[in-house]
Amino acid sequence: MTYFPAESRYDQVPYRRLGRSGLKLPAVSLGLWHNFGDDKPFETQRAVLRRAFDLGVTHFDLANNYGPPAGSAETNFGRHLREDFAAYRDEIIVSSKAGHLMWGGPYGEWGSRKYLTASLDQSLQRMGLDYVDIFYSHRFDPETPLEETMSALDAAVRAGKALYVGVSNYSAAQTLEAARILRELGTPMVINQPNYNIFDRWIETPDSSGSSLLAVLKDEGIGSIAYSPLAQGVLTDRYLEGVPAGSRAAVGHFLKESALTEQKMTAVRALNEIAAGRGQSLAEMAVAWVLREQNDGGVTSALVGASSVAQLEANLAGVRNLEFSNEEIAAIDAASEDKK
Repeated sequence: MTYFPAESRYDQVPYRRLGRSGLKLPAVSLGLWHNFGDDKPFETQRAVLRRAFDLGVTHFDLANNYGPPAGSAETNFGRHLREDFAAYRDEIIVSSKAGHLMWGGPYGEWGSRKYLTASLDQSLQRMGLDYVDIFYSHRFDPETPLEETMSALDAAVRAGKALYVGVSNYSAAQTLEAARILRELGTPMVINQPNYNIFDRWIETPDSSGSSLLAVLKDEGIGSIAYSPLAQGVLTDRYLEGVPAGSRAAVGHFLKESALTEQKMTAVRALNEIAAGRGQSLAEMAVAWVLREQNDGGVTSALVGASSVAQLEANLAGVRNLEFSNEEIAAIDAASEDKK
């Protein structure tokens, strides 16, 4: 059936400027990490993507190794683009990354120019695109000169294969140096993608640079998109009454049941009560907390995953209330302290 997106799609979520760039992202973006490989029904994927776009989600985040198997998320997304979104390509932000293991041998991972260039070409081919809007170095490579990694990103922009570049999983010190190199090359860094949620706040803590990642991003005019705002599903109501069959914790898929300690679940139950007092679900509050107005311009967009339309809608509902009282912030801090 031919897809016609909702005419009201740009009235559903706020759009935020990405640092000092000209690009804006929706407050909530959709990540295709877990739910768009060959192990998921294609029609379910289609329903989620269509509903996301109808609700104003214009940014779809991928990486070369997303699946399973690796590469299949990009291949499937390319088909969705051709069949549903071809007419709307200029309304969509597509991002991809390279850095983790993708193929065998010495050139299939990390941050060399050889790997990054080849990986981006393969990603474009899988998706059927001439360019991605954002291309990331997915992780810092301790053995390749940072100048080589950043020059490969710069070259991708100059070749017309990417419009913007960024980094993911880089520390404050690493981000500061990468931003300096890219600025000198003439292709400024516009985005950093770290993990960030109520339980994992490392981006707030100073490192060897003397600054936190949030402070570096603010000073450098770089935007950010936080992945895992729900802490792999812990910050939802899914585990309040135990571990349901088929859940991520039950199958040990990126979340181990052993991580759901009594101390952690006590914190989750306390956070759930705070959320209820705000008229939100725990998932809604967790997304809102990442995007909160008191965040001093820190996080541009929250990156969520969704295995169903209902889950997508539940995550997006968090943008309806991004304001927190000082008392609510203090209660969240007290509930989550030392319970990571």
